[in-house]
This record gives sequence, C-alpha cells and structure tokens, in this order.
Amino acid sequence: MNVYVEIAREALWLVIWLSLFPLLVSLIVGLLVSFFQALTQIQEQTLTFVPKIIATILTILITAPFMLDQLMTFSQKVFVLMEQVSQRN
Repeated sequence: MNVYVEIAREALWLVIWLSLFPLLVSLIVGLLVSFFQALTQIQEQTLTFVPKIIATILTILITAPFMLDQLMTFSQKVFVLMEQVSQRN
C-alpha cells in the first residue's frame, strides 16, 4: 500500500512542478499588462488575455522537452513498479 501512496505523492508533485513555469509566466505577464493598463488608463478587458495566452503557449513550447523528459521518467518508474507489484502477486 505504501508504494501506491508514494506514486500518488510523486504524481502530485510532478503536476505542480510542470505547471509552475507556465503559471509563473502567465502571472508575470498579467502583472505587467495590469501595470501598463494602470499607467495608460486603458481598461480593455480582452487586453489581458491575448498576451497571457501567447506567453503561456511560448513557455510550454520552450519547456516542452524538459516536461516530456520528466513525464517519461515518471512513467518508466510507474511501469517498473507495476511490474514488480504484479510479480509479487
């Protein structure tokens, strides 16, 4: 039972770790756009979405090799543990 808890814990940390980069970039871009809107007094609601979407997509494209490597490592670990558990039973 402890193996399953360990896998679940590691999966949750992996989700947090992989979502950290796009979320931080989106937060920073959102703050910069908000400052720009406050300085220029432009209150267009859609102005915040487009830069954040573009920045998030670019961040995902840039960090995709790292994310894929992390996901593959985790998947391989899960498959090895599945094999070990099935051999015990």
